[in-house]
Amino acid sequence: MFQATTAQAKIGALKTRERVVQGGTSSSKTFSILPILIMYAKDHPLSEISVVSESIPHLRRGAIRDFLKIQDEIGNDIYTQWNKSTLTWTNLNGSIIEFFSADQPDKMRGARRDVLFVNEANNITWQAYHQLSIRTRKFIYVDFNPTQSFWAHTELVAHGADHVILTYKDNEALEPAIVQAIEEAREKAKTSTYWENWWKVYGLGQLGVLQGAVYDDWKQCDKMPESWKWKSYGLDWGYSNDPSAAVEVCYFEGAIYMNELLYEKGLTNPQLAERLQGFKSGEWIADSSEPKSIAEVRGHGFRIRGCPKGADSIRSGIDKLRSIPIFVTSSSVNLIKELRGYVWKTDKTGEQMGVPVDNLNHLLDAARYVCMEKLKSSSGKYAIR
Repeated sequence: MFQATTAQAKIGALKTRERVVQGGTSSSKTFSILPILIMYAKDHPLSEISVVSESIPHLRRGAIRDFLKIQDEIGNDIYTQWNKSTLTWTNLNGSIIEFFSADQPDKMRGARRDVLFVNEANNITWQAYHQLSIRTRKFIYVDFNPTQSFWAHTELVAHGADHVILTYKDNEALEPAIVQAIEEAREKAKTSTYWENWWKVYGLGQLGVLQGAVYDDWKQCDKMPESWKWKSYGLDWGYSNDPSAAVEVCYFEGAIYMNELLYEKGLTNPQLAERLQGFKSGEWIADSSEPKSIAEVRGHGFRIRGCPKGADSIRSGIDKLRSIPIFVTSSSVNLIKELRGYVWKTDKTGEQMGVPVDNLNHLLDAARYVCMEKLKSSSGKYAIR
């Protein structure tokens, strides 16, 4: 059953052309904006509405999944109105809601629209937003987690755009277990600069500061190279608290390329092997701390071994990766999230302590296992094994 929330009421009260929705984790920013767009489409025949985010995979795992869930909960016939190939929903009155990514130049400079929703706008450039904005006739929603100041603050809010800040407390539909998990960060914030910033951004929805990303020099690419010097697969174990994470890694023309394969909680080892069946003929390198799991997955036909861990292995592995250009496929949504959120631990004064915060690192750990095994330093240079 679709439940009305305070977040929906606050967003519905915004009236200026550009409407900025800033909020913490689980504040239902996207889930509250989408019903407004659906109702507008129903009430205004022949309307054209665009929902835009940084990539199609990001849209599929976020806004599109929420959109289809809302359609199902409010009883719309999504199976005849939703076009999976064009990512377009058509109302019987001729209104449409289309989903596309900011990395599609023809869409960005294409037809005009009545309403625009830019989802997680902090991952989109001002230039891309401006192209969309000047082609929008009526009004625009922009939402984001406030990890740091960006163009929504300097170009929209500073020039009079309506602005609302939401928190998890504005989402009455949130499960108690999630509320508890969020509020645990409030206690951690008392003794940790990292968690203090996390609580400020994701708990309170307030503007934070991006603090010391471990991997601060990487780029997105459309796909993995078709040829390579070597290719291997990394695996980090998980179950109830952490996801099992698998990543494809290859070395091509002096750079490391990564592609997310799996990111899922609650998988037993047989289930994990089944999910990765199409890649079992390749070389796999896993966290060596679970030899029983390695043996069990090997029993399903995988060529898998553990990555030895020595003194300061985390830092040395990170240093290897940081010394080489890194490219990540745009479809690797969770891997991109980790790269943006994996940061150095700091002391109470904000000074970096030389070790990373053990959070948002599952796919990155899997990639690190591969690189620790496949790249061996020699006189400051990297040799290929």
